[in-house]
Amino acid sequence: MAAEPAWTGIHDELAAAKAAVYDPGGFACTPPVPEPESAEYAACAFTLDGRAVRFRAARTTPRKAGLFVTVWQRSEEGPIRPFDAADGVDLFVVAVRDAGGRGQFVFPAAALCERGVVSRGGSGGKRGFRVYPPWAHTTSRQARATQAWQTRHFLALGPDGCCDPARARALYGAG
Repeated sequence: MAAEPAWTGIHDELAAAKAAVYDPGGFACTPPVPEPESAEYAACAFTLDGRAVRFRAARTTPRKAGLFVTVWQRSEEGPIRPFDAADGVDLFVVAVRDAGGRGQFVFPAAALCERGVVSRGGSGGKRGFRVYPPWAHTTSRQARATQAWQTRHFLALGPDGCCDPARARALYGAG
């Protein structure tokens, strides 16, 4: 089946998510809108079954376990800022892929608020953070604790690109 025109030319990780998760799961997706300033992280916005999604692809870094991802946007005044709970984003999806495996974190905005990544009322928040897939070897206590809570939001994609459909529906809030 040919790709829909709005879904052509997208980042490999978003294409994989559509093919392995969204289409087989019967999710209704709007075409992704690229966020050019974070293009190196495949940043885009779309809705999935009516839920506002911000998609990113995390990147490996040379000296630390896990992968890094940016989660910022430009404010109306011009400077960049963390996402805020009032921005209307329901889910932050962070695709990960390295020698250990492939998958995606499906973080509800509330979970990232709780962890200080998404700000509340313009206070706090981060412009980027590290994700630790289940296979990442973490050495510090803080990294292990972060990996523990993040794993609850992880959806594995197998070598064949398949995933557990029940887990996908639960993580995306459709199950």
